[in-house]
Amino acid sequence: MASSADTRAQETSYMMRDKYDAALVGKHCQYEYCNQLDFLPFLCQSCTGTYCLDHRTESTHKCANAGAWAERKRLANLSKPSIGQGKTLRDNVSQKPCASPECKTVVGTSLVPGVHCDMCNRDYCLKHRLKEDHDCRNLVPIGARPMQTDVAQKTRSALDRLRAWGSAKKEQAGRALPKPKPSSAAARVIATKKLKETAKGDKKVPEEKRLYLYVEAEAETAKAKLPKGEFFFSKDWVIGRLLDQAAAGLQVQNINNQSSDEKDKLRVFHVEGGRILEYGEKVGSVLQSGNTVILLRGVGPPADLIEV
Repeated sequence: MASSADTRAQETSYMMRDKYDAALVGKHCQYEYCNQLDFLPFLCQSCTGTYCLDHRTESTHKCANAGAWAERKRLANLSKPSIGQGKTLRDNVSQKPCASPECKTVVGTSLVPGVHCDMCNRDYCLKHRLKEDHDCRNLVPIGARPMQTDVAQKTRSALDRLRAWGSAKKEQAGRALPKPKPSSAAARVIATKKLKETAKGDKKVPEEKRLYLYVEAEAETAKAKLPKGEFFFSKDWVIGRLLDQAAAGLQVQNINNQSSDEKDKLRVFHVEGGRILEYGEKVGSVLQSGNTVILLRGVGPPADLIEV
């Protein structure tokens, strides 16, 4: 690799003489009015004279062969091979029709370049270059191994079975559980007012934070001494804490923290919402005063999570 001094010498008409040649005794500037002793003299690349720092350029020492260095550089640049020299352009380019069945455009020409899709390993015109435009998801990649295709099909089949199982689970829960009874707005107001008068709960919860609910325990999935009750809970609680309080209020066995088996776990079903609630959901975000929740055992996680 050329040094920085050599690079600068190629860009100027002067260059520093060999430092080992002048390090000890130096050289005198050859400009007739100067003759200064310089221990780091410069060589003019046009007239090959030696000059000090002040007279190193062609103009300052009135070079007798001014421009010779620039001419040599110009000729040297002209002698360099140009970009692409020695290479020939192909008269014919590879041409093929667009891989989209309904498209008749020929791609791979100098005017219509082809766009290669890395997913399905096919070439398309500009109109069908996007994956959505040539239905890439449903195409088997060219050159793909049969095993890869089988794995993809098995994965899709497993997801389909999972969705079907989730739908059946949700449908089964819908048949087994009560539906919310339709009532007028006035009837709901009266019922909520009555509920507030009879509901039980933690008295430490401020009145403005209280949310009043009808709570039941399904007889088929829980052995409850008091299967129904009216309670109030804090809007700031999560469903998991509501479940603990409701189970204690109805005297339902709660071993959620002792067993990892879903058959033993209690879940909260929101009748008006028609779904099983997550343990971490906030009470005030998913429930309203006057709603009904049911404690179920062994129904598994929420159906919304099952339906991928």
